[in-house]
Amino acid sequence: MLLKLLNKEKIYMESAKAGSIYILSNSFLSMKKNKSLKKSQEEKSKIRIKVRSYDHRVIDTALKTIIDAINQTGAKIIGPIFLPVDKTVYTVLRSTFVHKDAREQFERRIHRRLIDILNFTPETLEVLRTLKLPAGVDIEIKM
Repeated sequence: MLLKLLNKEKIYMESAKAGSIYILSNSFLSMKKNKSLKKSQEEKSKIRIKVRSYDHRVIDTALKTIIDAINQTGAKIIGPIFLPVDKTVYTVLRSTFVHKDAREQFERRIHRRLIDILNFTPETLEVLRTLKLPAGVDIEIKM
């Protein structure tokens, strides 16, 4: 059973089963539509760059070259954002057959960073394509 009461700006709907009240306003709905349009336009004009490396010094030099190149094109940069380090530990027996208590541990750390580029131009895309980066850096670019 639904009961509807109309006011000038607000519509109140009360449900007997759920016992909840929904308040909807025409101005609120129009504001919500405008916000969703702005968000969709911003999402379309955004480039996300994920950078990964085993060495934190190499990743920092790569980020510096990326940021300097993008700043020359006039695009807005958000970041670099430090993401958690992936740490994997491997335990290996030192001996092949006996001495199980003698073990060695090796670890691998993957350092990750994130950069968002807003309001980019075709010049920004060309700079990203022709960028020279140090060896040992993995880059993933999403639009």
